[in-house]
Amino acid sequence: MKNVETKRVVFSGLMLALGMVLPFLTGQIKTFGEMLLPMHIPVMICGFVCGWKYGLIVGAACPVLRYLFFLMPPIFPTGIAMAFELAAYGAVAGLLYKLMPKKLPYAYIALVFSMLAGRIVWGIVRYRISIIDPQKASFTMNQFIAGAFLKAYPGIILQLVLIPFILELFKKMKVMYNFGPKQTEK
Repeated sequence: MKNVETKRVVFSGLMLALGMVLPFLTGQIKTFGEMLLPMHIPVMICGFVCGWKYGLIVGAACPVLRYLFFLMPPIFPTGIAMAFELAAYGAVAGLLYKLMPKKLPYAYIALVFSMLAGRIVWGIVRYRISIIDPQKASFTMNQFIAGAFLKAYPGIILQLVLIPFILELFKKMKVMYNFGPKQTEK
């Protein structure tokens, strides 16, 4: 069991590092980066592979650490909202995947629900921040729809294509640690 926990910690660290580095590939063009959502992919993969606790921690830490090291994304209001959003992605993906059969259609279901949950959490946090500081962080329903779905549709499509493919690849490689306490690794 210790071996599995060690692998979860190492894999989570790798996903955290990937989440901090991937935005550099799209960050030169701000709109392009916002559309592809590069931090989301490793966070959700971490939740699927390692479980909800690891997905939650990596999701919450990724935007905060990225801000501390690279000053991007701006911590207020973007980074704070992203920390909650990504934590929800990782936690919901890991929890649902653990509870469902380990077949591809169920991975899609867990992925779609985690994507919806993360976007709802992001909207709630952005709305709450706008109440606290309406001058710096105004937020309307139109901004929620645009930010969560309209501007993000290329990233949503990328996630729906890439994440299940990676999960299937990891299953074949036996790199899945989210199957519960009875799983043993050799």
